[in-house]
Amino acid sequence: MSASRLDRYAVIGHPVAHSRSPFIHTAFAAATGQQLIYDRIDAAPERFEVTVREFFAKGGKGLNVTVPHKEAAAVLAGTLTHRAQIAGAVNTLWQSADGKLVGDNTDGVGLINDLTRNLDVALSGSRILIIGAGGAARGILGPLLEQHPSRMVITNRTPERASGLAALFPATDRLTALPLEALEGHCFDLVLNATSASLSGALPPLPRTLIGPTTIAYDLAYAKGETVFTRFAMDHGARAAYMGLGMLVEQAAEAFSIWRGVRPKTADVLKALVAAS
Repeated sequence: MSASRLDRYAVIGHPVAHSRSPFIHTAFAAATGQQLIYDRIDAAPERFEVTVREFFAKGGKGLNVTVPHKEAAAVLAGTLTHRAQIAGAVNTLWQSADGKLVGDNTDGVGLINDLTRNLDVALSGSRILIIGAGGAARGILGPLLEQHPSRMVITNRTPERASGLAALFPATDRLTALPLEALEGHCFDLVLNATSASLSGALPPLPRTLIGPTTIAYDLAYAKGETVFTRFAMDHGARAAYMGLGMLVEQAAEAFSIWRGVRPKTADVLKALVAAS
């Protein structure tokens, strides 16, 4: 089959050159006998909607959505899955049989699968801090609450955004929002960086007390070797610090199964990705 006739998929973001999604989905396709092409598309926010519509108008089959477009994708999609509705953010797009744009969010299940299956992190009864209140945080909140932590806190440079996100889950008293300056003296079992700051080498002003000898730090972003957040955590005595490569692979597997109807195995792809990082 010629390349021009293969089903086309892509990841769309801004920036997007760093994305490992083409590597992952190409590996999934090879392992499952699927014929497809997977590209990167860099689209500035003002070009996001027109770029998405052009992609599908030209026969594109599916898009993964990354920073900074996840919330915009939720607005653009005509139909949202239940987990995308809860998240208010979309990282997976495709067209239904009647041509409507459908949005899903596989970030949460991807994170949970990486933490519990790949990293053997116990979430039930744990104290969890989420740094950031954007699309990435929205996608993981619901699935994390389903794991029954004893306490979850959201913090953000703009406290109002964190409070607004916590307010989406009024039925639980386990989720609260705190400004960054109010975190002094608090310690957590799991600290998740859900900001995009690591991509630019930045870090919010975090108190050292957040990290203790039993703390596991997890950056939803990833970089060559380490991120500024994982380095901060290890420098302050964390038990372990991980980047979001496992989450990336696991959420991609969920998207791949939605698009292609086959569930790829993730262990070998994750191993290859870590070795190349």
